[in-house]
Amino acid sequence: MLKSKSKTVLLATSVTMLAAGLIIFPQESFEASTGGLNMWWKIVFPSLLPFLIFSELLISFGVVRFIGVMLEPFMRPLFRVPGVGGFVWAMGLASGFPAGAKFTVRLRQEEQLTRIEAERLVCFTNSSNPLFLFVAVAVGFFHNPHLGIILALSHYLGNFCVGIIMRFYRRKEEKTDLKSITKLPSLRQAFNQMHRTRIKETRPFGSLLGDAVLSSIQTLLMIGGFIILFSVVNKLLFHMNITGMLASIVSGILHIFNFPESLSPPFISGMFEMTLGSKLTSAVENASLFQQTVMTSFILAFNGFSIQAQVASILASTDIRFLPFFLARIAHGFLASIITVLLWVPFYSGNKDSGNPVHAFPVSATGEQASSLYQHMIDFGPFLTLMFLVLYIIIFAKRLFKGLS
Repeated sequence: MLKSKSKTVLLATSVTMLAAGLIIFPQESFEASTGGLNMWWKIVFPSLLPFLIFSELLISFGVVRFIGVMLEPFMRPLFRVPGVGGFVWAMGLASGFPAGAKFTVRLRQEEQLTRIEAERLVCFTNSSNPLFLFVAVAVGFFHNPHLGIILALSHYLGNFCVGIIMRFYRRKEEKTDLKSITKLPSLRQAFNQMHRTRIKETRPFGSLLGDAVLSSIQTLLMIGGFIILFSVVNKLLFHMNITGMLASIVSGILHIFNFPESLSPPFISGMFEMTLGSKLTSAVENASLFQQTVMTSFILAFNGFSIQAQVASILASTDIRFLPFFLARIAHGFLASIITVLLWVPFYSGNKDSGNPVHAFPVSATGEQASSLYQHMIDFGPFLTLMFLVLYIIIFAKRLFKGLS
């Protein structure tokens, strides 16, 4: 009872303080809100929407079931999840946060995953997409395309290690015998499973496509709300000196690892919003590139409370628990940082204060192409967003009037 009352007081006090901050700092709050909206309007919505829509269609037509049968001998022994987890893993890597959670929930609703399998899967299938790592962070923030290789390797290898660790999560509660999964995948069996799944889908294609668009846009509207909310919260915490207070605590921990105290404010900001935290970390002048990269790897792996809140909201529609995901993010942060330290010498000179790459990787051309794609997204993203929002309103209004008639 006391714990419940303490939680009530804490939540009420926190919300009241933030509401007061909105009144005291209206201009700063508006600027932060606009910045979050621009990020969603120009980049997040147009980059995630196609993945979400086509993934819904792939699940409905049984293609994911086909992939699941083919990947079962790989995913089950390695991660203790069904083969369909390979589809979620690949789509989460390609499209970025929080697609892995969205697809995991969809498969849980389809009963293709048990509760424990879904909790394992969601822990290692949410990651930054390569475009964000190579272009936004490496090129945009650090102006160093070679840095994207280390950031990507540490990020994805860290997530892979999290998946390996999570295979031991609640394994005694399962009845699956891994020794029985020794046969090679059968194309006939995979096709039969795909066919059965398609036959069970009774909705016509038009209705199915409309549902895919509605579901995807509703998810993206929720994501946009969280991006704007945490952009404002981050700004308010800074102006209310709460970020500085928390940074003073973190600075003591950073001192143990011989990291400058000036990295503590970006670290606190990154705990709430990873994009802002990564940008602020890259701007710290008295920190070496090695220290900035290690800190950025942790921030990117932790995801920030903004993305974690998005995942929690998506998981809330099922029986999947959020706590394993949160603990996995902490583990991913430390693993990504450790991997960054291990990869620094092979990829850069032995001097950790140097930013000169040892090997000339052919990433400059790729970086230029990715930068061009990123610029096209910024230029045409708002038009695509507006077009699909209008389509969403038309489909929603049509179904609403049909239901009333």
